[in-house]
Amino acid sequence: MAAARETLRSWFYRPWFLAILAAALSATLLMAGSLFVALHQVEQNESEEMNAQGERFLARMEQMFGQLRESLDDLEAQPLRVCDAEMIATLQQVSFNYRFVYEAAYIDSDSSRLCSNRPRQEGLSLLRPPDIRGPTYSYWLNTTTEPDENRAALMLGRGNFRVATSRGHLTDMVDLSPGSSLLVVLDHGSRGIPVLGAAQVWPPTDSWSPKSRDALQVTQTRLIYRMPTNNPEYQLVLITPRTGIHVPAVWWWLLPASLVLGIIVGFLVFLLVRQRQSLDAELHGAIRRGELQVLYQPIFDLDSRNCVGAEALLRWRRPDGTLTSPDLFIPMAENTGQIRQMTDFVLQRLLEQLGQLLRANPQLYISVNLAACDVMVPRIGQVMARLLTLHRVAAKQIAFEVTERGLVDVVVARENLQALRDVGHQVLIDDFGTGYCSLAYLQTLPVDCLKIDKAFIDALGHDAASSGVAPHIIHMAQALQLKVIAEGIEHEAQAAFLSSEGVKFGQGWLFAHALSSVQFIELITRGRRMKGRRLDDEA
Repeated sequence: MAAARETLRSWFYRPWFLAILAAALSATLLMAGSLFVALHQVEQNESEEMNAQGERFLARMEQMFGQLRESLDDLEAQPLRVCDAEMIATLQQVSFNYRFVYEAAYIDSDSSRLCSNRPRQEGLSLLRPPDIRGPTYSYWLNTTTEPDENRAALMLGRGNFRVATSRGHLTDMVDLSPGSSLLVVLDHGSRGIPVLGAAQVWPPTDSWSPKSRDALQVTQTRLIYRMPTNNPEYQLVLITPRTGIHVPAVWWWLLPASLVLGIIVGFLVFLLVRQRQSLDAELHGAIRRGELQVLYQPIFDLDSRNCVGAEALLRWRRPDGTLTSPDLFIPMAENTGQIRQMTDFVLQRLLEQLGQLLRANPQLYISVNLAACDVMVPRIGQVMARLLTLHRVAAKQIAFEVTERGLVDVVVARENLQALRDVGHQVLIDDFGTGYCSLAYLQTLPVDCLKIDKAFIDALGHDAASSGVAPHIIHMAQALQLKVIAEGIEHEAQAAFLSSEGVKFGQGWLFAHALSSVQFIELITRGRRMKGRRLDDEA
């Protein structure tokens, strides 16, 4: 299982794999997005078409109902109440005066006789109760199901008078598509009566929401468009079957465009992954993959040339055997916050490797570099106390080096460094002279030793402007009763000059290169110096 996870993880470190994956996903998302937009556009077009059709139907219905009500008012206002020839003439005149009145009739209350302007046709259905009974007008809907357009479809009544309009007066405005229906929905949406088109089951059996406020609802098979009216007692509903999804032609242009954009995204991801697999990305897994090593730069007594300690150095050896300069990855680790993990790694590894050596040589010490983030918080003291107890090593055998640049807040740094000194640790100022630590600050800091930067050691014996810096630092340290360690000693003349100036300790390639733990233990146990070896040969 672990091998499978490692194999899977290794695939995700391959730029071309991630590029192909990103290209496929982006192309798929783009095509899906464009298809969604296209289908949304289809639905929007359907909604607009249904809305336009519905508005025309609604306008025609309101217009027809308005004329039918006016014609009924005229009939009700005239004095005739007998079914005779004069009544029939009056009814014919009303149908002539109002465009949408196809048939007009009078029902004699006494004889139940019906007078109509079309006596020879089967016109009005008089036996069925009205579908809508209002205070003044009553409404009959779909009074005939015959396909003949000259049949009455809607009827209004007032008193004993009835007027009706034909189906053709509706269809001449909007032509319904096959299978479509125009319904009048009554009884708070529970009953639907078809006015035009085929009969429909109401409420629809499809999955739809009757409480939705959307005018258009799209089901799998039908479009249901509800039109509000001025009369709260009824609602017009237009139902049209869906004949299929017609994807707009523009989507077929979006298809190759999505593929091209997917390839571009994949290429950009490839470049990004390659960049992320540079120093920053690889550094994240260096400890886990065992690529970080701790080496030890010995520190010697310049007079006796005996090794008194070492500086722990972190080195990064890649899987291909190449070494990455700490000048590159240490600042990056400080910026990303990984430096804390690296400091803990160095402390743990040095005690694992040299714990026995330190216990056997109480005078020996190892110094560890602290980043600014560890100088500003008391965390490192807690970590160190736990490790010292575990490995039974004295606190005085672990020293901490801080740079001037790491003393961001001198007051806070002073408190934390003093806490380290209180438990027995030595505190060293590394690369002194390259930062901004003034003499006044130096006097207040709990410091045991100054380390002179290699650049000032290299200038000794030359006419460079910085050739006098090293003697100045030495004299200042002596005045403050601080020990001095000279870094980067490569020539015997440098060691002799420093010793004559009162410098007690030094480190550099004149004495030994950075050593592995095994080589450092050999150096201490056999008491000999290491000469002529390069770092590549030792690590």
